[in-house]
Amino acid sequence: MIRKPRAANYDWITLGIYFSLVIIGWLSIYSVTYSQNINRDLFDLSVPITKQSLYMGIALILFFLSQLIDEKFWHTFAYIIYGVGIFLLIVVLIFGTEVKGAKAWLNIGGLSIQPAEIAKFGTALALSSYLSYFKTNLKQVNYQLISFGIIFAPVFFILFQPDAGSALTFLSFFVLLFIEGLNEFYYLILVLFFAVFIFSFLFPIPYILLGLLILSLILCWYYFRPFKFQWLLFLIFISGLIGLNFFIPLFQVLLIAGALLLASLIYLWKSKEERLSLIVAFGFGILALFSYTSINFFNGLEPHQQERIKVWLTPSQCDPRGSLYNILQSKVAIGAGGFFGKGYLNGNMTKLKFVPEQSTDFIFSSIGEEQGFLGSITVIILFFILIFRIVLMSQRSEKKFFSNYALCVAGLLFVHVLINIGMTMGLVPIIGIPLPFISKGGSALIGFSLMIGVLLKMQRKA
Repeated sequence: MIRKPRAANYDWITLGIYFSLVIIGWLSIYSVTYSQNINRDLFDLSVPITKQSLYMGIALILFFLSQLIDEKFWHTFAYIIYGVGIFLLIVVLIFGTEVKGAKAWLNIGGLSIQPAEIAKFGTALALSSYLSYFKTNLKQVNYQLISFGIIFAPVFFILFQPDAGSALTFLSFFVLLFIEGLNEFYYLILVLFFAVFIFSFLFPIPYILLGLLILSLILCWYYFRPFKFQWLLFLIFISGLIGLNFFIPLFQVLLIAGALLLASLIYLWKSKEERLSLIVAFGFGILALFSYTSINFFNGLEPHQQERIKVWLTPSQCDPRGSLYNILQSKVAIGAGGFFGKGYLNGNMTKLKFVPEQSTDFIFSSIGEEQGFLGSITVIILFFILIFRIVLMSQRSEKKFFSNYALCVAGLLFVHVLINIGMTMGLVPIIGIPLPFISKGGSALIGFSLMIGVLLKMQRKA
């Protein structure tokens, strides 16, 4: 199944962006580790840039090999590659090396490999293959369950490592499920649960219940319109309901809102809207219960996981010399770069190692310091163009498997870039997700290089 690659219809722009990001990554890692390295032996794997160069060589070799393999190979063996990824996730739980509390790496010949990155590639292939089958219909529950199973099987083993950051990136595959027609109701549920989880840490539980009561009333009035000017009346009433909180105890406001919701549900039931009445009542009950259990769930997390959530949601309550230190130093480094930056190899925060994990999770802060706003926005634009072109490939292709696979790759890239850059600025929790092609480490570089290589190969035949 080996074919000689042809130059016709090759996406040279995407290829150029890929090489640009890889080179930016190598230069950034060299800059970050430059002042730390005393030994300059190019063949010593203890030198960070030497090991990264080896990883980059392996990634490029796999990239070029992917150009020689027939595109049908990936569709034919998608489930086998997916199975290999699952197998490696099981192996790492038994024989893996524990680093910073996560047993997520396999040591092979002095090199560390993270099976979760291989599992991402395998899951993208398997899900794309399954959804390209002509009988697959995400409107039916059995096909939905199989799709969920493909996504969450590797997540199950990754959570045992535990590596919540890598597990979270698998949610990007729901972008493809949405495009393929998965009911929007699932996404609404996910957003509601996430919102309740977050608000439970920011506001007292009674205010969460009041918000859920108002949301339930909005759903009742939106899907069933008993009055001509219902929205005007509804806004007036809700404004009055919220205003009552300033004059009477919150408990009494909750009773009034609860009584109104009960009356609305009874009215819906008598108006032959039994299904809507049950959905609203059941949804309110589940979310109200979840708001209480969220606190217990938080208390059951590891201390470092609790601190990460606190740093994100309530930074004013965190110790600036403790859990908040990483974020503060990252922001200072990015801000110190100004518009044009301090120049390559001239980052003081980098040289003095003020930013922890500056070669991996927080490498974007070193780019911000040395290259400034101009360099930072250039990197972001490169990622944006890359993701945009991959989405265009998906839309223009007539081959279902390739179209699905392209969306999987675009989703994974988007989630990685969004979370990694966001956490260096304190916009999202610190969950240890690398910046593709740029962060130090071989597994992510090899995994994403292989994804892009397979994508470009299939694109020529799409």
